Amino acid sequence: MTVFFLIAHCIVLFKSVIRYTDYNVLLNSSNVIIGLIALIISCWFVLKALNNPDLFKGVDSNMLLINEVVISTEKELLETPKSAEIALQIELVKKYVLENEPFLEPSLTIQDLAKQVNIPVRDLSVLINHHMNQHFFDFINEYRIQKAMQILKSPSKSKLTVLEILYEVGFNSKSSFNTAFKKYTNQTPTEFRNS
Repeated sequence: MTVFFLIAHCIVLFKSVIRYTDYNVLLNSSNVIIGLIALIISCWFVLKALNNPDLFKGVDSNMLLINEVVISTEKELLETPKSAEIALQIELVKKYVLENEPFLEPSLTIQDLAKQVNIPVRDLSVLINHHMNQHFFDFINEYRIQKAMQILKSPSKSKLTVLEILYEVGFNSKSSFNTAFKKYTNQTPTEFRNS
């Protein structure tokens, strides 16, 4: 690809130089050559994409919109008693998060958690958003805040600063930690530690 662009740029440079000489006939032919090179590059990109469907990895044409998934899930709940299965999945996810503490990883995504608990990403998203009534990051931050509360109340870790604690529990910034902590406890981390 770089070679093609280099050739095209060289031809454009050559065309610019020719414009100021007596060889104006070459100017028209250079326009044709540049057009052909652009066409070849475009065709090459399209063929490369068609021959390598891995370029579109993760894009599933059969995937349903989340609204359709929720509607079909609600219909299934009305038709068959799946609430026990959903409760079991919720319990499984909560137990896994408590025991393995994946929330300590600052870059944790729903895809990572889905792999760890062996639930499809879409199903985990529906489980957290619609059956637990939380966003993924609120769900994870709740565990991070609980861990931070344990550390803040621990006499053995009283020397740790709030900044050290927020990094230890998986937050990336002090402002997001303070916002989440205040949302969960109605106190700042310092107020909580001193209470």
